[in-house]
Amino acid sequence: MFLPSLKKYNPCLIDYAVQLHQSGRILPDTYVIDLEAIKNNTKKMVKVAQENKVELLYMTKQFGRNPVIAKTIEEAGIPLAVVVDFREAETFMHYGLHLGNVGNLVQMPRSLVKKVLAYGTKYVTVYSMNNLVYINQIAKELKITQKIILKVIGNSDELYPGQVGGLTISEFESNFTKIVNFSNVELVGITCFPALLFNDTTNKIEPTTNIKTIEKVRKIFRENNYPLQVVSLPSATCCNSIPLIKKLGGNEGEPGHGLSGTTPLHANSRQPEIPAYCYVSEISHSFKGHSYFYGGGYYRRGHAHNALVFADNQEYESKVLPFDSESIDYYLELEDSYTEGATVITDFRTQIFVTRSVVAIVDGLQSGKPKLLGLYDSQGKHMPKEIM
Repeated sequence: MFLPSLKKYNPCLIDYAVQLHQSGRILPDTYVIDLEAIKNNTKKMVKVAQENKVELLYMTKQFGRNPVIAKTIEEAGIPLAVVVDFREAETFMHYGLHLGNVGNLVQMPRSLVKKVLAYGTKYVTVYSMNNLVYINQIAKELKITQKIILKVIGNSDELYPGQVGGLTISEFESNFTKIVNFSNVELVGITCFPALLFNDTTNKIEPTTNIKTIEKVRKIFRENNYPLQVVSLPSATCCNSIPLIKKLGGNEGEPGHGLSGTTPLHANSRQPEIPAYCYVSEISHSFKGHSYFYGGGYYRRGHAHNALVFADNQEYESKVLPFDSESIDYYLELEDSYTEGATVITDFRTQIFVTRSVVAIVDGLQSGKPKLLGLYDSQGKHMPKEIM
């Protein structure tokens, strides 16, 4: 999906990834991540966000919850993270990183609420009145006031399976007075998901129908003369979409793939952010004229279309054949046949945290001084040197 863009805008990442594999420093099923590119992408996005007065909270699930990448993003100008789930919250607290929003995609388990609130997060996103009551109770025990963002759902909203939840508009409206009068939580904002998506027909990032729900909820705030401080409009946040967030009345975005230059928009057009990762594998064997390379990192929405194969001191390009998303990606299949042991480079959309891949962090690549900083598992844990 992103291989053409990678070849155009960050070819040095391909070259170094091949070196790492062919020297035996990394094994197949490894994502090589260009830390300097992510830092530069972040700085570009921060500049656009400041110009549009949009707050950014960074997301790292795409990078495997990696603490080195997270720290680099914070130093580059996005100080707070939006964590995808409670496991990521645990990882970030362990590494002393800064939480900006917990609960936006996965609500906190009851036994973790006190730990998270005591650690500190700028916002907590809440899906239900019962969860709100419990968070208020824990905040009262801790003698703090916790800022709350509510996810509100309209009857015609676009929802992803596995991400369903939130207050209906009628629930929100009927409970509004109760919500704003809790003793230790402060309602500051609203959100929906997804608010923006890439349209492959127009080749643009556009608002979803969920924006209509946001407008209805805004009206409830106005009718109750209550200030709405935060309108979070996540998904596909990047330099290109930040002005759209502002235009739609939003003031908070959550870049993930934007930081690595791998939103769908980046696949077919030049954008300020450049691709910052690639997937490295190796030809395992061939069968009936097709070669198979090691998998482990394929995500069912990955859209892997093509790959580069480095064999016999030559570079080849081959199609990656469609993969059955109901199967385990032990191997992925190429249209052609190549020498066993050859390096394979491809670049597709990923969510590293749901894979069994290794993450190799490389710094200094854009400055011409590449260095492998270390290997991490897909959950952000550093791998011992004896494994490296």
